[in-house]
Amino acid sequence: MEIRDLERTGSLYTPEQRRRRDATRWTLVQGILAPVQFLVFLVSLALILRYLSTGEGLWAANVSVIIKTLVLYALMITGSIWEKFVFGKYLFAEAFFWEDVFSMAVLALHTAYLLATFGGWLSPQGLMLLALAAYVTYIINAGQFLWKLRVARLEGADDRALTGAGVAG
Repeated sequence: MEIRDLERTGSLYTPEQRRRRDATRWTLVQGILAPVQFLVFLVSLALILRYLSTGEGLWAANVSVIIKTLVLYALMITGSIWEKFVFGKYLFAEAFFWEDVFSMAVLALHTAYLLATFGGWLSPQGLMLLALAAYVTYIINAGQFLWKLRVARLEGADDRALTGAGVAG
């Protein structure tokens, strides 16, 4: 979908894209992985903050960031497959262009964490601060996707109302 199509129609998905979105198993995969990643994020954030405040639990904090990063990679890979199935492009489909752009920053910071960890390039404190920077970008990016989910749900409700599917008979 071109940006001008979204502006003209006011819709995130064309009817054909919506049909493909609803028909693919990748939508369910994304619906499962996204909350799993958020839960991993919350646990990891708690472990990072514990380390930063007490100096204890560095190993657990490091492992949690690595797990969070692996879940992020899984979500990004399956998300790009979803985007290809729905929009015909692996990344940067017009409807999700800015979300994908910001996702690259999220991936870059998480990957920098892995490189710094395994390369021994930063102090433990530096690693945890890098992880927090990665997590800030993750929260912003998650907000972008939640906004799009809300838009899609509102459009779906509007479509059902227009076709009478939402009217009790």
